Amino acid sequence: MARTASLSGFPEWLPQERLVELHVLDTLRKTFELHGFSSIETRAVETVGQLLRKGEIDKEVYGLSRLQDDEGEAAKSDKSDPNALALHFDLTVPFARYVVENAGYLAFPFRRYQIQKVWRGERPQEGRAREFTQADIDVVGDGELPFRYDVEIALVIAEALSALPIPDFRLRINNRKLAEGFYRGIGLTDTAGVLRSIDKLEKIGAAKVAELLKSELGATDEQAALALELAGIRTEDTSFVERVRALGVKDDLLEEGLNELQQVIEAAVQRAPGKVVADLSIARGLDYYTGTVVETVLVGHEQLGSICSGGRYDALASKGNRKFPGVGLSIGVTRLVSRILSQELATASRSVPTAVLVALNSDGSWSAAQDIAAQLRGRGIATEVAAKAEKFGKQIKFADRRGIPFVWFTDDDGKHQVKDIRSGEQVDADPASWAPSEEDLRVRITTA
Repeated sequence: MARTASLSGFPEWLPQERLVELHVLDTLRKTFELHGFSSIETRAVETVGQLLRKGEIDKEVYGLSRLQDDEGEAAKSDKSDPNALALHFDLTVPFARYVVENAGYLAFPFRRYQIQKVWRGERPQEGRAREFTQADIDVVGDGELPFRYDVEIALVIAEALSALPIPDFRLRINNRKLAEGFYRGIGLTDTAGVLRSIDKLEKIGAAKVAELLKSELGATDEQAALALELAGIRTEDTSFVERVRALGVKDDLLEEGLNELQQVIEAAVQRAPGKVVADLSIARGLDYYTGTVVETVLVGHEQLGSICSGGRYDALASKGNRKFPGVGLSIGVTRLVSRILSQELATASRSVPTAVLVALNSDGSWSAAQDIAAQLRGRGIATEVAAKAEKFGKQIKFADRRGIPFVWFTDDDGKHQVKDIRSGEQVDADPASWAPSEEDLRVRITTA
């Protein structure tokens, strides 16, 4: 991780680092599939109009064009053209398009997980890359989607993150209905504007947010103070309900949001104790969220930013009068892996999957060595064959340099032995039956 990146913002992993990333991805896949989520993949390219229709983030979108047009002249990318092509900046907007186009083939509620690269014009720094991997889960309904899925999504993510080699974490959960109803109840009608201002709270502080509320949204001192007081409520149980009601604001949407957030927190206290908090400062900047909103931080690594975020969206996907409400969360896999590697929170036991190197007595023994390797591979043991018949000491050093734990020898009489080059122990072996321990068979990911 100390090496200099050749192209800033586009991370590449060494083999041993990639094994850690694969462990993270495999763990997430396993958890998602245990909960019945189906895997899909969408195209990397969308139209500009599709990408920008639910929020202004055009500065972060990478446009796509050929170097030359059909006449051989340099092609120009026009971001004002809604049919121009661009790389997707997240997986939620493409997923909404996918649902609309394939609605006739999907069984609703549709449970999907998706692990893909995305591209975003970030200023590169640790935790923020221009090309990165996300892992999303969503449940989408046809016409309606029971609120219970909001609760389930949070619990699935808590389980998935708990299985990763990362520090303790907290899902910080709020509800946009709660926030919007409260702002409406105190007389602030531009609720989306207030949410955008509150979303900047951790970056610029309460005093500057108060000034924004007053200068840009016309809030009075009392209204700004109440909005900030709401954002300051944070509890690990459902006591936030009484604290909000104690502020004396009345609104039907506020009550609906309070009830929904209470259900999520109640379930989390029971099934994922210590992992979820009600945090009424969470707003989420994108416009398409309509209810539950979530951001997740690593305890002790809060400066890294959110490692998992998302929420409820009731109107992102629609086809005529037919609506497809959904709820989903997205894990920033590259952000997580970057921190795991830089802090040495987990390491791979070796840099290659190979468990056995079959050594050569002579160049003429290569074919027989391949037969041995085929027998071992047939029983699930990753095996390589040496390329040339060097001295055994050199072949052993080659295996050691590669991190291969076992070297296989066959003498001229056809007798087989296998050597554990870590301990130096060498024993007789039969290629039809010998196997390493389960611990040595696979690359192990160990945590600090």
